[in-house]
Amino acid sequence: MRRVSAEWRRHWRGLSGALGVALALGVTTAGSAQVDETGFQGFLQQLRARAIAQGVTAATLDAVLPSLTFNPRVIELDRAQPGADPNKPPPMFQPYRAAHVDAARINRGRQVYQEQRAHLLQIERETGVPEAIMVSIWGNETAYGSVTGGFDLPRSLASLAYEGRRRDLFSDEFIAAMRMIDRGVPRERLVGSWAGATGNPQFLPSIYLRLARDGDGDGKIDIWNSPADTLASIASYFANAGWRRGEPWGFAVSVPATLDRTAIGGRTTAPRCSRVFDRHSGWKSMAEWRALGLAPISRGWPDDHIMATLIEPDGPGKAGYLATSNYRVILDYNCSNFYALSVGLLADAVAQ
Repeated sequence: MRRVSAEWRRHWRGLSGALGVALALGVTTAGSAQVDETGFQGFLQQLRARAIAQGVTAATLDAVLPSLTFNPRVIELDRAQPGADPNKPPPMFQPYRAAHVDAARINRGRQVYQEQRAHLLQIERETGVPEAIMVSIWGNETAYGSVTGGFDLPRSLASLAYEGRRRDLFSDEFIAAMRMIDRGVPRERLVGSWAGATGNPQFLPSIYLRLARDGDGDGKIDIWNSPADTLASIASYFANAGWRRGEPWGFAVSVPATLDRTAIGGRTTAPRCSRVFDRHSGWKSMAEWRALGLAPISRGWPDDHIMATLIEPDGPGKAGYLATSNYRVILDYNCSNFYALSVGLLADAVAQ
């Protein structure tokens, strides 16, 4: 049975008969769909008032709101997001790596790297974010712009806000999308993922407003069509998140079979994404890791003072990686160890 929120119960108190049963059970009927749409249209007026209070122009809202209808598909997709199931074995990284650090993505990344080299060099000089990391994020997010999503952002964000589970988050993102239009972003460009991310780097509207940058100097910020703007915006995000110039994201290591993993434990804490560190060791310097018998694969040791954690995503005896503080910056972009490792590994392959 679909969970019916207290807000829904208050909103539809007094409904009875077949329509009330249909709503309670989540049965899709013409009547219940109409009720959803009626409630949604009422909620849009609440959003309008909130947006006006935050400085969005009435002209923008009057142009957008009449075109919006409730989208039940985004609610289905939101509720279908996987959660941790203690009865299932954890997924393995190697199949994920094979799908995300594949020959096609590497080859296209190298092509983008060469085509955008002038912009990449300038952006790296300004921000300290490596060229290949920028390219890799673009490749992992949208396959270099080939898969950016087809959902109408205002409709998706308003529908997700109306559903109520994360009302404040999606209401704020809807208002940010309206501000984008006020700033001159064409309405038709507000297309992307069902959850509201848009453009080549898949920025939420609030991130676009705060961190997107003009990389080609034309006075516009076009993360949908301009490679230079896309790369500059990715670097802006990473610089804002604390990327440390000259420090690697991490690297693959061989781990001796004799390593006592109980001796390297220690909970790694973070303000965000704390759950992804469950498989990480405590922090140690490169000198300490070297003394424990770890050895880099296909590169030399970085400076002894750099700190890193050990992650073995598929368990002892499989691939191991030392992950620095810059790895956390990648996690800030997408809170997943598999994603962050794939970004780093794709970047390494692109730069070869």
